[in-house]
Amino acid sequence: MIDFKSTLKIALKSLRVNKMRSALTSLGIIIGVSAVIAMLAIGSGTNKQVQENMESMGSNLLTIRSATAKTGGVSMGMGSKPTLSVKDAEAIKKNARGVEAVAPLMSSSKQVMYGNQNWQTTIYGVTSPYLYVKNYEIETGKSFTRDDDRNAAKVAIIGATVETELFGDIDATGKILRIGNVPFKVIGILKSKGQSGPFDQDDLILIPLTTAQRKIFGTDFPGSVNQILVKAASVEDSALAEQDIEEVLRARHNLGKSQANDFEIRNNAEFQESLKANVKSITIFLIFVAAISLLVGGIGVMNIMLVSVTERTKEIGIRMAIGARAQDIRLQFLVEALVLALVGGLIGVVTGVVIALIFGITTGRPVVFTLLPILISFSFSGLVGIIFGFYPAYKASLLNPIDALRYE
Repeated sequence: MIDFKSTLKIALKSLRVNKMRSALTSLGIIIGVSAVIAMLAIGSGTNKQVQENMESMGSNLLTIRSATAKTGGVSMGMGSKPTLSVKDAEAIKKNARGVEAVAPLMSSSKQVMYGNQNWQTTIYGVTSPYLYVKNYEIETGKSFTRDDDRNAAKVAIIGATVETELFGDIDATGKILRIGNVPFKVIGILKSKGQSGPFDQDDLILIPLTTAQRKIFGTDFPGSVNQILVKAASVEDSALAEQDIEEVLRARHNLGKSQANDFEIRNNAEFQESLKANVKSITIFLIFVAAISLLVGGIGVMNIMLVSVTERTKEIGIRMAIGARAQDIRLQFLVEALVLALVGGLIGVVTGVVIALIFGITTGRPVVFTLLPILISFSFSGLVGIIFGFYPAYKASLLNPIDALRYE
């Protein structure tokens, strides 16, 4: 019967005698496992951040933009030609299926001032459903009323960034800021939503749509808007709503069958799925590269163990001469390879966690650790040790004791 305890002691003693070789043998495993752990944590964190950003922007959101104007044959960009109106938004709300809320809007970058402070931000002329459609919440103060929009009231709701830049530590609620030369009373502060990619979702000011049209932006086309935001009842209803919206707008704009749309509909749900798929593909690719590193580490274990068998031929002969069987020799070298791989795997797990945490701290991006990938990576490192340690162990067990004792 094989004495596993004694075999383990002999294997550990042999590894301690050749500390440098043992460390170098484990290095490939350490690099492979740490790469897998770090890539999974970073990839999972990125996926979570993308999902949170998308949800903060509105997961069931359809964005309708007006057509592209051309000047001298040069396209001025989508939304530069006023083909959408408040009446279009009302028709969508009334006739399109799967629609929960509709918010027409106008927007433009403007300089705003309070006292001797000024700040360049984006002004949005909106109706009250805009906050619900875009998942904004009021931190302090209140939202617009229908009367505010009907009377073109000079009131504003500001984002957290604007509050900080213009008012500092002062409570902005009730204060008067100026957009251009027009004074506005701050009636509410939005709850912070943070960054969404390169965009600061808190760097904005909301004012009633009619106020924006009449007193800030001005327009040669009364009632026109740059965009219409539509919140579908669910992700599943987004496609149905998109189809109906297109039919409603084409009918209202008197477009014939051969005429192209004078508007563009962008479905956030489709964009989200595409973005998630891209993030997943990149993560899988990085894990594949890390797995190759782990495989190379396994080959390193096998090579070093083969060298060890050659160097310890006489030792193997002595053990066989005093009664060690082939399976004892095989087990000894298998245990050595397994210990090297498991120790390397454990160090790799710790190193991978540290690398991911350093990445998260230095970049400000989230990293997500889950127990299952860590256990799988650690177990796989042991499996690599067994697989790549088997051949050297088998080769050692086949040595003839007499030939081994004569080996110099």
